[in-house]
Amino acid sequence: MEKQAIDGLRIRREPGDGARRGRAAWVIGAILLALGAAGIGYGVWQYQGSTIQVRTVLARERSGNGGASVLLNASGYVTARRQATVSSKVTGRILEVMIEEGQEVAEGQVLARLDGVNIQKECELADARLEAARLALKEIEIRLAEARAEQDRVRALVREGIATESDRDRAEAEAASLAARLDQQRAEVAVVERELAARRQDLEDTVIRAPFAGVVVSKNAQPGEMISPVSAGGGFTRTGIGTIVDMKSLEIEVDVNESYLQRVRPGQRVQAVLDAYPDWRIAARVIAIVPTADRQKATVKVRIGVDELDPRILPDMGVKVAFQDPEGAAVSRPAVVVPAAAVRQVEGRDVVWVAAGGRLERRAVRRGASQGSDVSLLSGVAAGEKVVVEGPSDLREGGRIREMQP
Repeated sequence: MEKQAIDGLRIRREPGDGARRGRAAWVIGAILLALGAAGIGYGVWQYQGSTIQVRTVLARERSGNGGASVLLNASGYVTARRQATVSSKVTGRILEVMIEEGQEVAEGQVLARLDGVNIQKECELADARLEAARLALKEIEIRLAEARAEQDRVRALVREGIATESDRDRAEAEAASLAARLDQQRAEVAVVERELAARRQDLEDTVIRAPFAGVVVSKNAQPGEMISPVSAGGGFTRTGIGTIVDMKSLEIEVDVNESYLQRVRPGQRVQAVLDAYPDWRIAARVIAIVPTADRQKATVKVRIGVDELDPRILPDMGVKVAFQDPEGAAVSRPAVVVPAAAVRQVEGRDVVWVAAGGRLERRAVRRGASQGSDVSLLSGVAAGEKVVVEGPSDLREGGRIREMQP
């Protein structure tokens, strides 16, 4: 009886149960392996996603500053104090233009000629009128001489009792009348002379000359076009032949924020760098501070003169200037130089991202003078530190980085 009960508790295994259990174990193992691989992949993805690839350079110490520290930096343009768009004094059709861009011209040199045929005809007419007026004047002079001689004879006859007082009065009246006509004719001759001079001046005005020596920077008209000293003709009439610049009058104009105006004074030394020649340092000085402010930009214009003009300096070139302070050279702090791309704007402040120990560190900096594609930093970064010059725009403090290989 007990044996039968024990046999009833035994699990009867049907044929094929072992194969089914093997397949189930294999499926469970495959699922676990896939989950493990996915977890590893996610960990690798998460690690790579939090690492930012950047390119860095070493900040280097700036070379000698020439015995002067920089008080203020500004940017502006090269301007010409003597520049003119040459036009005509009369309206007319252009016959000839004798200038080209880049041509040097002397003061009084002929630049263009206008059609002056009608004015020439008026000159000839005025000349003929003047000749006729002079001939009439000569005739009156002869008749007046004759009348005065007749007056003298009549007076002699009156004294002898041969002629009457009436004859003498007529002779005197004739002489006086001719004398008045002579004065009138002389005035007429003067009027015609002035008219002729005016017509000749009009003819001279058809010849356009250079008002001063300089270089032609633009040619604005061609033969056959109309030109006028005032704008007319709905845009079809030119108002200038060309523009001339006196290259000896070039100077630099910069706008200085009125908050820093106390750092600028007349005669102050300035170092200028043209955008076109970033490695060329130009010695200059402050000429004047224009005594008015721009209320919209809160700036004051400062005129800067170049010590030695150079043919490479051209009007309207962009320029950056550094106002120097020779007295502050002894206490000036040495600056470091980094590429301009390393300096970014964050919340309205100049900052530089420094790479240290595989992490990012944000530093607030104070800019100095620009030197071509580089910029001097007066504070915030030390020479030898790595600064980020290329990377994403959304850099974060303490972010993990991976430096690009050069």
